[in-house]
Amino acid sequence: MQRIEQGYKVVGRHYYGNLYGCRNRKALTDPDELRDIVVKAAEIGNMTLLDVKAWKIGDGVSVVAIVLESHITIHTWPEYDFATVDVYSCGSHTDPEKAFNYIVSRLSPERVVMGAADRSLE
Repeated sequence: MQRIEQGYKVVGRHYYGNLYGCRNRKALTDPDELRDIVVKAAEIGNMTLLDVKAWKIGDGVSVVAIVLESHITIHTWPEYDFATVDVYSCGSHTDPEKAFNYIVSRLSPERVVMGAADRSLE
């Protein structure tokens, strides 16, 4: 998804994926650990963190971070060792791919199916 961003009115990069066989089972059930992961991911992606909320849903967790440039989310299903991750950011100064990859590294999945979308406006 590399592109020359100069001259674009809006730079938008969106990385999302399904993480299968997550070996960090503690993180899949721990709202505090997932919150910490998202905070660090925002920092690594050079995003301005505005707020983070985490909810325990059954055995799983949902975390939503609002960043000035857009959002980061993680939703987990520990009973299946499964998580979904979404990192979307506007602004050429950010690196949502780095943020996404950091989250993947922390959850240690056996397999990742990642997608990427260019949501820029020329």
